[in-house]
Amino acid sequence: MADKIKIDIVSDVVCPWCTIGFKRLEKAIADLGIQDQVEIEWQPFELNPNMPVEGQNVQEHIAEKYGSTLEQQKESQQHMVEAGAELGFTFDYYDEMRMGNTFDAHVLLDYAKDFGKQTELNMRLTTAFFSERKDVSKREVLKQALKDVGLNAEEALAKLDDDDARYEVKSKESSWQSLGVSSVPTIVFNRKSAVTGAQPVDVFKQVLTEVIKNNK
Repeated sequence: MADKIKIDIVSDVVCPWCTIGFKRLEKAIADLGIQDQVEIEWQPFELNPNMPVEGQNVQEHIAEKYGSTLEQQKESQQHMVEAGAELGFTFDYYDEMRMGNTFDAHVLLDYAKDFGKQTELNMRLTTAFFSERKDVSKREVLKQALKDVGLNAEEALAKLDDDDARYEVKSKESSWQSLGVSSVPTIVFNRKSAVTGAQPVDVFKQVLTEVIKNNK
């Protein structure tokens, strides 16, 4: 039996293309029938590490950060809505949507890894933000997400006040940045090769097929 393919997904829970990229990767894995040959680990990346507690209106934020006009934003959002729909994921954009700080979410994802629930929690938080109009920086939203995936919410939330747990996530973020990761999603295969962006399903299939060949 060949070794498992280790896939690191460097991403943020409020990154739409990270969701689309993962869903396409997931489809490629399913199409190839290699679900049992793959081990996925989510790695932290904050799109907006300096986002204040109160967050910021998404339209203002995108205009400020990328210089996009409202028209350009609406066009981009429509593109994401369509890409999500093809993969069974709902992007529900609305004018009052706010971008929040995601550091706490990453601390909880690190906690979830020990219980094999990282992917489940990641998708739960992503769904809460993009499909259910919830603020994933708020503890009550995080608490509900933990419960929804069957994790011990009290134990997990205690990690948010644990300096070691917070430091661990900060050092992982720094480590990936020092390796050159500056945009997400960045999907790394066996810590040897990487693709960035939400590539088409066929591209992921080609990459996975190549990795399987080299794994033997």
